[in-house]
Amino acid sequence: MTASDAVLVLNAGSSSIKFGLFEISAAEPVLLCKGLLDEHEAKPRLVAKSPSGETLFEKQREEPDAAGGHLFADVLAFIEDRFGHGRLRAVGHRIVHGGPDYSGPVELNEEVYTKLEALTPLAPLHQPRCLAPVHTVRTIKPDLTQIACFDTAFHHGIAPPASRFAIPRHYEARGLRRYGFHGLSFEYVSGRLAHIAPELAAKRTVIAHLGNGASLCALRDGRSVDTTMGLTPLDGLVMGTRCGAIDPGVLLYLLQHEKISIEDLQHLLYHESGLLGVSGISADMRTLLASSEDSAREAVDLFTFRAAQEIAMMANTLGGLDALVFTGGIGEHAKEIRRSIGERLAWLGVRIDAAANDAARERINADNSAIDVLVIPTNEELTIARHCVAVLQATRTVS
Repeated sequence: MTASDAVLVLNAGSSSIKFGLFEISAAEPVLLCKGLLDEHEAKPRLVAKSPSGETLFEKQREEPDAAGGHLFADVLAFIEDRFGHGRLRAVGHRIVHGGPDYSGPVELNEEVYTKLEALTPLAPLHQPRCLAPVHTVRTIKPDLTQIACFDTAFHHGIAPPASRFAIPRHYEARGLRRYGFHGLSFEYVSGRLAHIAPELAAKRTVIAHLGNGASLCALRDGRSVDTTMGLTPLDGLVMGTRCGAIDPGVLLYLLQHEKISIEDLQHLLYHESGLLGVSGISADMRTLLASSEDSAREAVDLFTFRAAQEIAMMANTLGGLDALVFTGGIGEHAKEIRRSIGERLAWLGVRIDAAANDAARERINADNSAIDVLVIPTNEELTIARHCVAVLQATRTVS
């Protein structure tokens, strides 16, 4: 590798793909540009911006492009035109589920791809979206190295009882256990926490990644020991369109008495529940906070109630709580949500300073708080870039 080499990071969501181009340097990958492949509209759109936010490139396709092929070709052409031919060494992908086999980043080949595709039933909304760009990039540039980075990897060391379901053990032997997700975000935030508040690095910490997808991670000595998501990204907190933890009897009732099909039940749980289902208005927290409708207020109330409830559960796993960190779109930007969760956890000693919270400062706890409370923006793309560099360096060392 040379100092001018670069890696492209792709972070696939449900209807858009964030990307970042990073220059490889000796100390830390350096962001060259960032962007979005937006497939919300009938005419897919590509926007690339400089690190400061200046628009470098924008293009809208006239025709729908379900596979994203044309847009990926546009991204790669833009990179070569703007930053020079031959600089791109690898493409790194956020892959939601790594299953029991993958505890760290791995170079993608046909065998790995097939194993990851087989995990689709464990993340039916996310896994296909994460793997589609792998296939597309391989079609456009078959010789380009591609690297998988897993949302489950950070939680790989979680052990029983936290990892275990109370079902017959032979199912656990077949891989039915609690895996956890949002690991790339938790990895970044835990690293930032150790940097900005090293005195907290070894203490009992809960990170709340709150966004359209939401989960908690309990950290001891910087390592994940418990999390709210389980076998799939459905478990735990209330989310934008996902239900979070639910009585299994509700699902049996819907199947047996409402005669809902398996396909419709899956759609209901992934796409029609959560904030959208309770409010009947929107899955977007910003919309709900701005609404005067009772159902919007009730959806927000349930969101904060469940978040506080499960933070307390994570504190139980840790045997206490020293620090609470908010991250993710809602965690970083919704001061009302942070305030409400803090008020619900007052019995634990959480006290949030109103002025610091309104300003979204890095540290928002009041002086008399027994718990340190911080707001740390996440950066999954940088985490993926770091992993890609490590894999490329290891490959160079071996060869």
